[in-house]
Amino acid sequence: MKLKWILEIILTLRNKTRLLICAGVAVILLSAAATHTFAQSPQRSSLTLPPAQAPTTLPAAPTPDEPEAPATIFPHSESSRFWISGQGNFIFQAHGTFPAAYSGTNSLKDTPEADVSDLLTLYTGVEISPTTEFLFDVESTGGHGLSDALGLAGFTNLDVVRNPDLGSTPYIARAMLHKVVSLSSDTIPNERGPLGLLTTLPARRLEFRFGKFSLVDFFDVNSPGSDSHLQFLNWTVDNNGAYDYAADTRGYTFAAMAEYDDRAWSVRFAEALMPKVANGINLDFDPARARSENAEFELRRNFLPRRAGVVRVLTYVNHADMGSYREAINAYLAGTDPVPDVTRHRQQGRIKYGFGGNFEQALTGWLTAFGRWGWDEGANESFAYTEVNGTIQLGAGASGSLWRRKQDRAGAVFITNGISGDHQRYLALGGLGFLLGDGGLRYGRENIVETYYTAHLWRGVFVSVDLQHINNPGYNRDRGPVLVPGFRTHFDF
Repeated sequence: MKLKWILEIILTLRNKTRLLICAGVAVILLSAAATHTFAQSPQRSSLTLPPAQAPTTLPAAPTPDEPEAPATIFPHSESSRFWISGQGNFIFQAHGTFPAAYSGTNSLKDTPEADVSDLLTLYTGVEISPTTEFLFDVESTGGHGLSDALGLAGFTNLDVVRNPDLGSTPYIARAMLHKVVSLSSDTIPNERGPLGLLTTLPARRLEFRFGKFSLVDFFDVNSPGSDSHLQFLNWTVDNNGAYDYAADTRGYTFAAMAEYDDRAWSVRFAEALMPKVANGINLDFDPARARSENAEFELRRNFLPRRAGVVRVLTYVNHADMGSYREAINAYLAGTDPVPDVTRHRQQGRIKYGFGGNFEQALTGWLTAFGRWGWDEGANESFAYTEVNGTIQLGAGASGSLWRRKQDRAGAVFITNGISGDHQRYLALGGLGFLLGDGGLRYGRENIVETYYTAHLWRGVFVSVDLQHINNPGYNRDRGPVLVPGFRTHFDF
């Protein structure tokens, strides 16, 4: 019966007209929330961050003033072998006219526009044994995003699929077998949720995952800045922009992953499939021809007295049929190509590699600082995620416990993104990437400031306001700045 209710609600929320009605009701409820605290459900929510990672993400026991886990509309058993839940994420964004000396094929439109995206997920799972589980999720996305998600390296909405021709047909997002091998007799509690059903885990263990999932379910996770459902929205905030992680257009891949966890540190490695073409929906199922290696080390300790902290170091190597920016430039200058076209200079087996750093540090019981740094080699084309070769971000996330609304949250962040010299010259000469291409380029780093506030209304119902200010959109000093306000309604079932 619960599954039927979830499906009916998700289908109802699919209608954007009803979404606008829900948004109006949410605004009324938010006004009421300022003077009244709604009843909290005792059940834990289904967060987008993997619950199996919770012990590694939070290195110390929670303090009493930390935010409670968000509620869900329907309660979920802590003992059943089966899991059924769902979520709906609806985002409205717009921008007005902004200065632009010129525009090209892949430019962010300099005239007013607005878009509503929706992301619906049905999570299911079964606990096969106390150490083995199978997870299966079905997802649907709608909305094209501002300018069809073109013109920004740090695009404003992570929920948007970068291929508007795919439509909203449901698809399998995850189909994953998860096996835990105990290496110690002592155990630690684990928060149950859609990405992990086991309620306890060995303190020392090996974990294996096989199947379809997103690499950023487990790599580059950051508690204050990885969740487009309740936190920030920008691509290069929620993920490391220079991490060109293996994925199809929707962000998923087939992979095998191994992880070793100890009380104070973890190390994980994954071998994953690459798309056949840049930003492609079809994966190359021949690992001898195209593949991705990903490795991450995570250290958890109190870097400040009695305050939990985490540091992660990431590296990856992608092998694929990638084009060379320099070869495309040289062919254009020699008159061989009428315009620079990196897709005409692809070669199977080219390598793209990069490194990343990721930290989070509790400053008080309600405030956490976080940041990322990333770099990739930049000679070969951006292929799977976004057109960033170097990134730095620094921000802070807060819970509402300071003002007695523990399930509210807020955050602010600054990101600066850059590209390599070859990448700059390619765009300046009129080349197109899968996201960028104004027909010219007066290069400047793409600098973004984002801030948000998420209010918990009732059980699994949340609303958020978001604001992003972007200087030099698409790395172009001849365009922008642009201001993008947004409104989000989120439901956890």
